[in-house]
Amino acid sequence: MEVVLIVIGVILIIIGIIGCFVPVLPGPPLAYISLILLQIGPVSPFSLSFMLVMAGIVILVTVLDYLIPVIGVKKWGGSKKGIIGASLGVILGIFLMPPIGFIIFPLLGALVGELLNGARANIAFKAALGTFVGLLLGTLLKFSTTIIIAYYFFSNL
Repeated sequence: MEVVLIVIGVILIIIGIIGCFVPVLPGPPLAYISLILLQIGPVSPFSLSFMLVMAGIVILVTVLDYLIPVIGVKKWGGSKKGIIGASLGVILGIFLMPPIGFIIFPLLGALVGELLNGARANIAFKAALGTFVGLLLGTLLKFSTTIIIAYYFFSNL
């Protein structure tokens, strides 16, 4: 049974890391489940306070992942179409031109979204940049959290 929990935990961490870059997958929450799986095994390596702190961090990061791009858009004058364009750009960038596509496509997607929203080119570029920066910050935050969770998972096997 323990081996099954470990294998499922490893799979969840891998999916969690992918989820940091693919908007439809909740990366850190999936990775956090791997810690829970270790905890319910025969040896519980983590204290209750550790698990609660990590749960709080995962919840905070998940909420911030939604707020940071919106703050970037509002601060730099962007629109909802800019966020949608940037998100689509992330997905395309991952599959079409990794890893450079992850940088270029979200920016282009946000720019196209802003232009489709009727913004002038210079304003659309500024808003797209804000959307892009927010998206990158959210992604970096999710990825960092997931890597920390992976560290604790693998160091406590």
